[in-house]
Amino acid sequence: MRFFVTGGSRGIGAQVVLDAYRAGHDVAFTYLRNEAGARQMLEQAHTLRPNGTCVAFQLDVRDSIATTDVTERATDALGGIDVVVANAGINRGGLLVSVSDEDWREVIDTNLTGAFNVCRQLLPVLLAQRFGRIVFISSVGQGGGLGQAAYSASKAGLAGLSAAISKEYGRKGVTSNVLVLGVFDTAMTRDGLSQRNREFWATYCPAGRTGELAEVSQAVLFLASRDGAFINGSELRLTGGLDWIP
Repeated sequence: MRFFVTGGSRGIGAQVVLDAYRAGHDVAFTYLRNEAGARQMLEQAHTLRPNGTCVAFQLDVRDSIATTDVTERATDALGGIDVVVANAGINRGGLLVSVSDEDWREVIDTNLTGAFNVCRQLLPVLLAQRFGRIVFISSVGQGGGLGQAAYSASKAGLAGLSAAISKEYGRKGVTSNVLVLGVFDTAMTRDGLSQRNREFWATYCPAGRTGELAEVSQAVLFLASRDGAFINGSELRLTGGLDWIP
């Protein structure tokens, strides 16, 4: 299959790209500013499977015109798209009373509107072939978090977006699901999670640990597979059993 992954130059997105490519799928991924990371990803992919296709595109998903251009180029490069992984995301912490207009717009436009832009552009491709998988990467933060108003709102919005897609296009062979993640070791969680929350997670998470990135990528691969065809409009929670973070 052919994957389109946003935010694929590092962290969760990078793991999805490499594991999908390692499994024999061709992949197009986007990055915002991390050009060096994107080049490194392409080198790793070539080492894993020299005869496959892995391509990278610079993209700010907030820009609908740029998204149209990049999704068209990615579709041409891979000869189509089967799986869309909406992973690109940012966080700007702060109590609601102090959140600036700029921070609010940047988070909502990246995490939610960016996912909408990508899906809107690629849905016709999926519908034309009557097969498609859309996977949104969300967070337990969608349930609300201290100092996370913009982030929580953006991630909660993904659940509604995914549910609408599943209802509108499920009969056309397109499924849409959300992965709701707990704490994984990524740059975002290292920078954005307070020490208090880290201690809470370590103490009370039933799994007794943080998540491993490969656990996310394997969930994505399952939802993308034909074995996952009857999972639609769902939220799969990869939280280690702890679904609430203060």
